[in-house]
Amino acid sequence: MALHRSQKLNLLRIAVLLTVALAGLKFFFRDSFTLDQHKGPGGGESGFWGKAGGLKQLAKPWDEPLALTEAKVEAAKREGRKQPVRDFSSTQMRLVHLDLKGAAPKVSYLEQVFPLFSKLGANGVLIEYEDMFPFKGELEVLKSPYAYSEEDIEKIQDLAELNKLEVIPLVQTFGHVEFILKHDKYRHLREVERFPNSFNPHVPETLALLKAVLTQVLDKHRRSSWVHIGADEVFHLGEGMDSKTWLSRNAGDVGKMYLNHIREVVAFVAGQDWGLQVLMWDDMLRKVSVAAIQDSGITRHASPMLWFYAPNFDTQQIGKYVSKYAECGFKTVWFASAFKGTTGPAQAWTPLNHHLQNHLQWLSVMRSVAKNPSARLQGIVLTGWQRQGPCVELSYDHYSALCELLPVGIPSLAVCLQTLVNGGFNEATKKKVLDILGFQSMQLEKSTCVGNGAFPGSEVYRMVEQVNNQLKDSIVKVLEEESSIRGWFSPYHRKHQFGNPRNMESFGSKVLKVHEDWDGFLQALRSHLEAIYFPDTVEEWMEENVNPHMDRLREFVRDFREVIRLNARPKTL
Repeated sequence: MALHRSQKLNLLRIAVLLTVALAGLKFFFRDSFTLDQHKGPGGGESGFWGKAGGLKQLAKPWDEPLALTEAKVEAAKREGRKQPVRDFSSTQMRLVHLDLKGAAPKVSYLEQVFPLFSKLGANGVLIEYEDMFPFKGELEVLKSPYAYSEEDIEKIQDLAELNKLEVIPLVQTFGHVEFILKHDKYRHLREVERFPNSFNPHVPETLALLKAVLTQVLDKHRRSSWVHIGADEVFHLGEGMDSKTWLSRNAGDVGKMYLNHIREVVAFVAGQDWGLQVLMWDDMLRKVSVAAIQDSGITRHASPMLWFYAPNFDTQQIGKYVSKYAECGFKTVWFASAFKGTTGPAQAWTPLNHHLQNHLQWLSVMRSVAKNPSARLQGIVLTGWQRQGPCVELSYDHYSALCELLPVGIPSLAVCLQTLVNGGFNEATKKKVLDILGFQSMQLEKSTCVGNGAFPGSEVYRMVEQVNNQLKDSIVKVLEEESSIRGWFSPYHRKHQFGNPRNMESFGSKVLKVHEDWDGFLQALRSHLEAIYFPDTVEEWMEENVNPHMDRLREFVRDFREVIRLNARPKTL
């Protein structure tokens, strides 16, 4: 049936009203719907999307200048790279320290050794990059020719994540900055012009440089929950002219001067957009008053890491420091032991019992701290220093000689980690260590393991042991204890190039055999080292540990062959 004209008009009016009503409802609920879409799994605000207020502004980009819109897009990209703040409150961390100021391993070796760290009980690595970080732009001068690439840094973190290891970068920010201050470009930032150890905290450029360094490192470690800022052993602080002037106006308060600088560094790190916490060595804080530390405000974002490496350190003194830091207001404390690199300059072989005793002492401290309700232990770092000087005051320096290589220290690391995991070192713990490493037995006092070993780098471990125990002695024996050499091929004979081949042949074959055996052995060792380390490390280690002995043998063999070739000619004058 046909509709009257008035009925058609009424239907049209109803359709228009419904359309307007629907449009109004959609407009009214638009913002609410958008915000609901951006809420996280429990209905709360997701850290990825930010606060609702910001979203309302983004809803109308046409009202904003183009530059501002682009800035917000970049901010959104940065927001997208944020990692959620993870809760470690119920996790006690056990970190393996990788000191890359010397003998930095290739990433291919880290790929092999990270699963071992995890199997032994570690759940993190503390990586002290120094010049192995791929600094760029104005900071490119800081990086080593063999520095890791940006892709390497990413892969290291991927490997760590695969093996459930938290990565914590360590960037020195006050003392131990020789890798920065050795360069002419930054010499003017030294506290004392002659020494490259420490920054002058009064020059504005110091903090600007540190922010640039930290920015580059942190930008490549956005998965990390902590960063370690070093801050230990600020040698010669207060001796520079700027510091002396400051001290004369501030009652000679070196502690306050130290904290002023650290406060700026901590504030910068804490200001990053993904909730980083700060770790720092505690030795400089030991001398500063509780009130001064409280006034500095660093306790909100930083935690002190107490380090003692001796096998018989004073556990009661540690307890006093822990109580002091709790009173200061630090939420957590960390400890630092050592599994290698703390027993002498140019140490090539790791003393197992020394480091075991250090960890047994730390276990005693950890049990005591557990009874202290005011202090919470977050974790312990097993340091593995790679350069050490003749004493603590001159150690862990960019210029020091290499000490034990990482493969050489792995049995010690295994003993120490398993001691912490099991609350002591008994026969069951020892058996587990032996099984994991592929040894038959172990003598802690003699620092020896019986068996070939089956861990990454075990070939280097075995071959370094032979160099350490036999190289020098075998050469001394063949060159100094052979009477025929003293009688028929003395230094005088060699200097003047004369000798009787008949007499020389009586000892020549023995010397040549020793030379040939060691030469072949050392070529094989070099090949194994090159699989783990970059060329500069291989050359340095060979130069320090092999050449002082082998050069003597090589020179003797060279002179022997030359004089034999002369066929009993008169001596040269």
